[in-house]
Amino acid sequence: MTEDEKPRSAVEIAMARLKQRDAESGVVDQPTTDEQKAAIAEARNLYAARVAELQILQRSKRAGVMDPADADRVDAEYRTELRRLADDLERKIAKIRRASDG
Repeated sequence: MTEDEKPRSAVEIAMARLKQRDAESGVVDQPTTDEQKAAIAEARNLYAARVAELQILQRSKRAGVMDPADADRVDAEYRTELRRLADDLERKIAKIRRASDG
């Protein structure tokens, strides 16, 4: 059995189909440069630091709240802020990756 005849997993077949579809539609896969990798790593480190800071603030706020309704509100604000930070990170990473395209 040659390499081409070897049975493939469903994931490998799906990835091959996606690559073929991308090639047919003109999507070009560009590898990430070392500069981009460093910028992405820096963005992720900054995100991790902000999340850690937010967790500390959340614990502090939560410790001072006795009313369940207020606790729910504080928790909801925390989750909203976490989503905002994650969205900001994803936008920043996308911007870094697009920087080499233009």
